[in-house]
Amino acid sequence: MYSCSRALKGLRLSGCRARWSSTTASTQPKADPFKLISPQLAEVRSSLLSMLGSGHPALAEIANYYFLHPSKQVRPVIVLLLSQATNGLGSNWQQKLWEAEREGAGGRASELDLPLSRPDVLNDWNPNMPGKTSTFSDVKFMLQPPTQHRPPVPTFNETLSAFPPSLHHSILPTQRRLAQIVEMLHTASLLHDDVIDESALRRGAPSAPAAYGNKLAVLGGNFVLGRASAALARLGDPEVTELIASVISNLVEGEILQTKDVKLDTAGDVSGQRRQDAWNIYLHKTYLKTASLMAKGARSAVVLGGCKDGDVWKEMAYAYGRNIGIAFQLVDDVLDYEHASATLGKPGGADLQLGLTTGPALYAWEEYPEMGELIERKFEKAGDVENARDIVLRSSGVQRTRELAQAYSDKAKEVLQVLPDSEAKSALEALTERVIGRRS
Repeated sequence: MYSCSRALKGLRLSGCRARWSSTTASTQPKADPFKLISPQLAEVRSSLLSMLGSGHPALAEIANYYFLHPSKQVRPVIVLLLSQATNGLGSNWQQKLWEAEREGAGGRASELDLPLSRPDVLNDWNPNMPGKTSTFSDVKFMLQPPTQHRPPVPTFNETLSAFPPSLHHSILPTQRRLAQIVEMLHTASLLHDDVIDESALRRGAPSAPAAYGNKLAVLGGNFVLGRASAALARLGDPEVTELIASVISNLVEGEILQTKDVKLDTAGDVSGQRRQDAWNIYLHKTYLKTASLMAKGARSAVVLGGCKDGDVWKEMAYAYGRNIGIAFQLVDDVLDYEHASATLGKPGGADLQLGLTTGPALYAWEEYPEMGELIERKFEKAGDVENARDIVLRSSGVQRTRELAQAYSDKAKEVLQVLPDSEAKSALEALTERVIGRRS
């Protein structure tokens, strides 16, 4: 759990130091995080769609639905940039590079598409991969199962690991595949969340449940998770498998934690403990539902780049993803109360209508004690939503939540300072500023 008062104080102090150092250390313009890796992003997007084919047209259509709409793509960007900023530094980098270049070692792009099981068994039936599936009209399939040729597995020469670490400025095929996997997990969570929240719109367009119905939306989310799991197994790294698999549990835990009631005692909340508990729940939920995927995806990226236990890059990557992920969600919660959210077809206070208490409302509770009763009953009575929205907008809740997001963003930028200078590092710093500057 989080200790809100101590955490906020520490974040503000470190944020001030980070802002001071960033303004005094360099005035050079930062690299654009999206332009720097635009070719890799385009490749990630195009090849991802081929992984979502299904013999059922409706399932294939809904699985692709959110991928075909414009996306912020923040999660794959974090994976790709951290890969570029750390590749060559890890203790095991030479082996990872060798695996990406040597046939049969398992790290080449072509080999990542080879299934662990027989292609026609694992992919039966994916129309996007006609050469790796079989039709059900071929009776001989049952009598004469096809064989697949695999080259012998080569052996890595340990003496190659003696090279001194230096940036390689590249992205491995396994890291590109990881970028696809984290985007698939995110999209699957959107399909499920929109059913739970009864969302009518997503990014200004009809949500998947509104367009296809709840049943297909849930099944579509499950299907995307299945495809992501198969791709994850192909990476062949136990630590990365454990990290990414745990994200699925985190998403479910966060959804359940979001429904937790806030209880007030009859004497009121004189000590502020109830507000403290509510803050702990809110920040914990924010990590589970949003920051976990960014943090564990970031850590997985550097593991695939050869970073082992004891390499500082693993801790740096996780800290960066965790902090920027929490900042990202805090800004989202602010936008719910700002006019920019209306451009997405989502009226201010939509979270209130779902009975959700976010940062602006919790800060408003400190200034207006009557907000506590509205929070406790989850804004269920007639007029509660409008009343709570008015209290939030009269308070400093929105501004204070933005300041908290800024503190987390500054902390994300601060942990990057252990990295050697590179365009990728500059782009990661710029990404923290993009997250904070979002108005939609």
